[in-house]
Amino acid sequence: MEAKLAFSQDSPPISIICAAKVAGIPLTVDPSLAAGSAPTLQFGSGESLHGVNPILHFIARGASFSSFSGQNAIEFGHVVEWLEYAPMFLSGSEFENACSFVDGYLATRTFLVGHVLTIADIAVWSNLAGIGQRWESLRKSKKYQNLVRWFNSIDAEYKDTLNEIVAAYVGKRGIGKSPAPSLKEKVHDSKDPSAPEVDLPGAKVGQVCVRFAPEPSGYLHIGHAKAALLNKYFAERYQGRLIVRFDDTNPSKESNEFVENLLKDIETLGIKYDAVTYTSDYFPKLMEMAESLIKQGKAYIDDTPKEQMRKERMDGIESRCRNNTVEENLSLWKEMVNGTERGMQCCVRGKLDMQDPNKSLRDPVYYRCNIDPHHRVGSKYKVYPTYDFACPFVDALEGVTHALRSSEYHDRNAQYYRILQDMGLRRVEIYEFSRLNMVYTLLSKRKLLWFVQNKKVEDWTDPRFPTVQGIVRRGLKVEALIQFILQQGASKNLNLMEWDKLWTINKKIIDPVCARHTAVLKDQRVIFTLTNGPEKPFVRILPRHKKCEAAGKKATTFANRIWLDYADASAISKGEEVTLMDWGNAIIKEIKMENGVITELVGELHLEGSVKTTKLKTTWLADIDELVPLSLVEFDYLISKKKLEEDEDFLDNLNPCTRRETPALGDANMRNLKRGEVIQLERKGYYRCDAPFIRSSKPVVLFAIPDGRQQASLN
Repeated sequence: MEAKLAFSQDSPPISIICAAKVAGIPLTVDPSLAAGSAPTLQFGSGESLHGVNPILHFIARGASFSSFSGQNAIEFGHVVEWLEYAPMFLSGSEFENACSFVDGYLATRTFLVGHVLTIADIAVWSNLAGIGQRWESLRKSKKYQNLVRWFNSIDAEYKDTLNEIVAAYVGKRGIGKSPAPSLKEKVHDSKDPSAPEVDLPGAKVGQVCVRFAPEPSGYLHIGHAKAALLNKYFAERYQGRLIVRFDDTNPSKESNEFVENLLKDIETLGIKYDAVTYTSDYFPKLMEMAESLIKQGKAYIDDTPKEQMRKERMDGIESRCRNNTVEENLSLWKEMVNGTERGMQCCVRGKLDMQDPNKSLRDPVYYRCNIDPHHRVGSKYKVYPTYDFACPFVDALEGVTHALRSSEYHDRNAQYYRILQDMGLRRVEIYEFSRLNMVYTLLSKRKLLWFVQNKKVEDWTDPRFPTVQGIVRRGLKVEALIQFILQQGASKNLNLMEWDKLWTINKKIIDPVCARHTAVLKDQRVIFTLTNGPEKPFVRILPRHKKCEAAGKKATTFANRIWLDYADASAISKGEEVTLMDWGNAIIKEIKMENGVITELVGELHLEGSVKTTKLKTTWLADIDELVPLSLVEFDYLISKKKLEEDEDFLDNLNPCTRRETPALGDANMRNLKRGEVIQLERKGYYRCDAPFIRSSKPVVLFAIPDGRQQASLN
């Protein structure tokens, strides 16, 4: 949520501005309040927050990393205490006492609270920096070495982010002596005023490295596409690097087929990457790290049964294996590595904090046994790292600066940072975005696999699937998908999107250029005899799209016997004048019926008649042997409920009818359609050719493309 920070120009709240930049929260600054006024954070909704500490707490809660306000309730309490203490540095008489106290406190600490940077560090750092010349003089002396060490470490980590703000708001003597930015000026992370507004915390142009890390256990779906395109966007925005890394740590689910198709889908999305890597490339180093953590007492081997372990983690109960000796753990680790019967009963767990309110920190599993062959390395390994263990390790080794993760991982961010810390590796900034959820849609690869295995769909490219290949096969243009996803941006708000919005964008792309053709339903058609029609059929060359010359030409046959759709025939009255599209008007003279069913219409051409006066404009096809057999295929959602709750089983909400085929006849020009070509059948809608013409006994298969309007159920 973007907000405006209003304050007095004489006393800019640099702790708030610095905290917002580190947290990745955009602020518009407005230094227009009267002198002595408390800073105010104003939201578009009309609501506001007043005072430094309430605003800092708000920023901490909205930060792109959950640990900013402390990793548990106790740490949060300490953060509150430090925020209340921080103004002591701004009191001239108390400044030296405050420096002395914090210097002693930091003698054995890296951060003020816990083991990671919090809002407390930023508040104290900002107030020290705000002192100006007096603090700068102390930094050069050796009087408060621990305090200076702590200050310099934060200064180095966030140099461009924080120092630019200090330069803008702090004069040589202290806060408020330098001119503040003009009204509504955006705060940037770059000294280049033309640089884009920074979304990634600490991002520097030319130094950003991001990664898209899919697991090769399925095809790329629309949710993955959002992650892939956002990584592409930030890599290009900051002139950085993009790594495609296959997170292949579970041999039971993964295959080369999935790797090949994921690369194909990434190419389809137009994503250019700098390298393709595999987590399996790092298996030897990951095993070395696991063994190192065991030797340091930061990990242990546990043979607790899976369900019992899950319950103990939920209840905060320490495993009986937690206090095994290093020797016992290394012995069992060897059993795991060799895949013995004893080893198969075990897993490696991190020794973190079983009482932490954040359950992801309650001794998570780092390694597990699996004797299934791996799609790249075969049966070389019997142990495999978990995603949560491997991901931070490989991110750090590959030089990733910002790891984009969907907000469903939010509670595991603290675990990510803690594992990096225990490994002794550099910090990688996590940047969260909301997972893309679509109505009536399953995005779980496990659930999608069920449809494939149970033959409820053709395969992963089925048009009913939310995979990139599935929706493209149904007729979606990649440009529409990219537009749709980038419209969502990097928002952290959870959203349930309607497919109609995506198909509306698609229609705007295909309608101006796709060719027009004509079809009648094979089992629901009526012959219309024109008594004054041409004695012999003749052909005219017409444009395939009246407003798009590039769509080409088509040959249209005119004859005295033509086919109409039954729905049109039943809407016509005797004596009525109708318009035959691309020909002219005709008058109905006779309607023949048998048992209440129309069997034939008889009429005559009235080409001098005005098309403006007719109520019905109908499509038609000449009754000739060259008409092309068609199969018009419509699709419906695989599940019948808009959104499944967590406790609902998708198997209880399967849609009984998700595909319907209707036989039809098309104009002779449709013999030339190519697979993948998008057309419009006049007055019927948009279609994509899935199977082109081969012979008259085999129909051309056309998949109906939604146009953004509410579609009727096939049931």
